[in-house]
Amino acid sequence: MLGYLKRLATTGAAYQAADVVSRVFALVTLPLYLHHVSAADYGVSEIIVTAVVLASIPLRLGLGEAVVRFWFLDEDEARRRRVARATVAATFWVSTFAGLALLPFAGAISELLLDHRDAVVVAFGLLGLWAFANLEVAKALLRVEERWRAFLVATVGNVTLTVVLTVTLVVIRDEGARGLVAGNFVASAVTVLGLWAFLRGYVGLLPRTRALRPLLGFGLPTVPADTAAFALNVVDRVYLGRADSLRAAGLYALSVKVSSVVIVAVRGFQYAWPPLAYSVTDDDEARRLYGVVTTWYLAVTGYVVVGLTLLGRWALRLFFEPRYLDAYQALPWVGLGWALSGLFLVYVVVVGRLRITSRNVPASVAGLAVNVVLLVALVGPLGIAGAGIALSASYVVMLVVLYLFTRSRFRIAFEWGRLVRLLLVFGGGAVAGELLLPTSGVAGLASRAALAAALPIVLILSGFFTRKERARALSVVSTRLRRSGESRRSRKTHRTGEV
Repeated sequence: MLGYLKRLATTGAAYQAADVVSRVFALVTLPLYLHHVSAADYGVSEIIVTAVVLASIPLRLGLGEAVVRFWFLDEDEARRRRVARATVAATFWVSTFAGLALLPFAGAISELLLDHRDAVVVAFGLLGLWAFANLEVAKALLRVEERWRAFLVATVGNVTLTVVLTVTLVVIRDEGARGLVAGNFVASAVTVLGLWAFLRGYVGLLPRTRALRPLLGFGLPTVPADTAAFALNVVDRVYLGRADSLRAAGLYALSVKVSSVVIVAVRGFQYAWPPLAYSVTDDDEARRLYGVVTTWYLAVTGYVVVGLTLLGRWALRLFFEPRYLDAYQALPWVGLGWALSGLFLVYVVVVGRLRITSRNVPASVAGLAVNVVLLVALVGPLGIAGAGIALSASYVVMLVVLYLFTRSRFRIAFEWGRLVRLLLVFGGGAVAGELLLPTSGVAGLASRAALAAALPIVLILSGFFTRKERARALSVVSTRLRRSGESRRSRKTHRTGEV
């Protein structure tokens, strides 16, 4: 079990490193961009970006995740190569034809999404549609081979080019929302071409029906579910833009950006978890592993959400101008929603393992329906906080539905005692801190930081660690102390010899 956890942590950390670089660049440069664009312009760019990601899901035909699943069902390298080439080719042609077909309607699409006409920004969005669809498939091929170094290089290159283009277009040329969208998607398109060159052995332009048929059988049923699930990230922004204002949509999108500390943890897990989970063929072993992974996933992301809840206001004050500080209202809820999205992936993998991917559909549709209802009910009185609450509630509903669908065929061995401790310590600590501690000033920062630092200690004292984990932790600490002592003695001996 420890071997699996080490493998998950290693590959997850590698993917997180790539995402950390991306998020750090985004947070560092975002204040610069926001100094040159309005909150409304930022809201426009975020609506376009999230709409592009949503539209790319059906264009990928579920092939990216199908490759991840089928890769571990067949160890023959030639057949794997044929599957990869068919996947790349199918995604390329579908995304290319879709982008060209939608281009004449760019103006009408902009009116639908933004309530005003801007065909240029949507045209760059259509380039992004092509780029994102093909980029996700290329990343899937890197993931199945656990080529995390190439993944990191591709991510860093994409981010660096994005920053250069966006600074040029937004800061120097003052292109506003168009510059934000163009900088993002032109860089992604260039990255796709670079990855195709790197993965040239897996790239082809002739989709083979025989190779595609089983992949489509697995992947197509996931498309409605994935579309409905990601629609949660589009509906809230579009609804805020229309029911409240584009400024509200921009503030909500900013809260998502500041929640990057949670997203980084979730994204590494999302990339590393499916290949590991599918590689475990014994069901009993998988049930135990899934339960342990759920515990530690919630421990890590839960603590990050606690930190975001307690200290998010100061992060906003540090990086952004005062006119953007209202974004803190949605921070805890958006962070919780992202953490729940990773937990939802645990059950998505269970459904894939059972090959009943059609069950994702009712779960995602139920979550989307709850999201829409709660947006209408909560945005009016609560503003962007209401949108964040709607997001979190939606993922809870989706988790419950998938649990009910799968419990009779694959019951995860959850560690309920440890999960309750996490809820009481982290959840109770975050709520108490938010209600009782100051929300500004040095005293507020110091008291909240002290509480955040104390909660892991409280969790340990509550008996969270198992006997094996305590023994393993003591062994690691003992080994490092011994090596540190040996290193000091070696340096002392060396200095004595020199004298």
